[in-house]
Amino acid sequence: MNREAIKTAAGRIHEGYQTYIRTFNELTSYAPIFFRDRDWSGMQLNHKRRLMLYKDQVNACRLLLKETLDKEVQSHAFWKETKEYYSWIITERKDKEVAETFFNSVIRKSYPVKGADPHIMFVHEGYDTCDIHPQEKLYHSYPSHWGLQKIIRSIVADFDFGVPYLNKEADVQFLVRAVREVILTRYVATEKTTTQVLKSVFYRNKAAYLIGRTFIGGKWMPFIIPFLNGPKGVFVDTLIFDPKIMAHLFSYTRSYFMVEVAIPSQMVSFLNSVITHKQIHELYNAIGFNKHGKTEFYRDFLNHIKLSDDQFIVAEGIKGMVMTVFTLPSYNIVFKLIKDYFEPPKTMTRQEVRDKYKMVGLHDRVGRMADTHEFEGFHLPLDRISTELMQELRNTVNSLLEIQDDELIIKHVYTERRMVPLNIYLENCSLEDAKQAVEEYGDAIIQLAKANIFPGDMMIKNFGVTRQKRLVFYDYDEIEFLTDMNFRRKPKPETYEQIYAAEPWYEIKPNDVFPEDFKRFMIGRADVRDHFFSYHAKLFNPDYWINIQNRIKAGEWIHALPYPNTIRFRPEEEV
Repeated sequence: MNREAIKTAAGRIHEGYQTYIRTFNELTSYAPIFFRDRDWSGMQLNHKRRLMLYKDQVNACRLLLKETLDKEVQSHAFWKETKEYYSWIITERKDKEVAETFFNSVIRKSYPVKGADPHIMFVHEGYDTCDIHPQEKLYHSYPSHWGLQKIIRSIVADFDFGVPYLNKEADVQFLVRAVREVILTRYVATEKTTTQVLKSVFYRNKAAYLIGRTFIGGKWMPFIIPFLNGPKGVFVDTLIFDPKIMAHLFSYTRSYFMVEVAIPSQMVSFLNSVITHKQIHELYNAIGFNKHGKTEFYRDFLNHIKLSDDQFIVAEGIKGMVMTVFTLPSYNIVFKLIKDYFEPPKTMTRQEVRDKYKMVGLHDRVGRMADTHEFEGFHLPLDRISTELMQELRNTVNSLLEIQDDELIIKHVYTERRMVPLNIYLENCSLEDAKQAVEEYGDAIIQLAKANIFPGDMMIKNFGVTRQKRLVFYDYDEIEFLTDMNFRRKPKPETYEQIYAAEPWYEIKPNDVFPEDFKRFMIGRADVRDHFFSYHAKLFNPDYWINIQNRIKAGEWIHALPYPNTIRFRPEEEV
């Protein structure tokens, strides 16, 4: 075996990773500047650049290896040795778990491996010990003997956003009152009470978030403080203690945070103690390391397969015309495959569908579109595939299937959080829950529109209900940018022939949309239809949609707060 070639390959991949993580950190460091300058368009473009960075760097690394190694890249034994040498190179890195994932990505693009090969990839962690890193650089600490006023003033003083405050003293008193009302009415501070706030600020869209926790009452009480930078200055918007709201801030339906992270595992460990409803892979996603989040998800999935024995089945709900969807009942994930053939009236290609998913991945999901992980060569135990599912797969996605020994190999698949389809939810829920659901349904459509997304197919079967009863859109094959659509009123017929015409008598272009027609398919449940039509009457008015278009075209970034307006300290303050 050519030892020099092995060292070269491992060194090239490590250099590629160093370039990636250095650029990743550089792009992340721009977020405070965009926040300071209220440059929301710049914030979004910078976020997209960071999202595209990983793939670009992996591809650059692949091309470099191809040029320098020649035939060695086709040797399994060569990559096995390279993995071992690379593992030695990154031993002292504080982000070695992310470096391992980068190696996996390069291997997948450089060597024709099917699935995850533990001999040449880090399918499981390449280390069996956990490094203990000093905590002093991770967070600020505020002892209880300082008193509440000093603690709050110190927290505010420790974070300088580079712009004047709207009213700093008012912010301090808002926070003091919130702590007294929510925490000190239930617990008594002692000498053991301490407060910790991460030094890194979490930026996303128009907000900056401080993440902290207070040890009181024998346990850690987490909190989040959102800051907004309005036309009149920066201000504290609220103080969040509700774990459901905190979990939603870190939801799979939201874009990743721009946050400076020195040691990813250390940051995730702290967040795991604060955002307790989230799994490790979700927290890696949230701080921008979504490719390693994918790795952690896959590891969790493999572990679940070993510990379970139920079979994969066709997912509940109306079967789609574009995607075949299946799930494992004991695992809260669905697997989505693009069909070989689309039923009429669908006319797009498989590549066009993949492009739609990429579009969603690069766009602000505003809490209303589900994040996905994309896999190639995904292996499943053949004996865990139900007979009904196998028949469905053979009928709809046969070109994506390969059977090898005792495994089913799926050439291309998306994974996504499982939700209850809205049509099924409405069939079984109470009237009160149904009213809330249809209100959420309309809110989801509106928030997507304000983020410049037109869902296209807005039938209720394409929306899911989460555990927190939020509505999320998950069918992306017909989404378009809102600004590309042409919202129209339906012309009124004036002649006998027009009134009784079997087909529209007026010209309809591909991107024409008639909001008046939405009523025909939106809500089928009779006892909530009128409530929905009344509550969201503006959805059926073309002028409403055109107004949103005009605001977006004028350069306005319409911010959707990820928490209720009712908990804001200044609900009237412009965002």
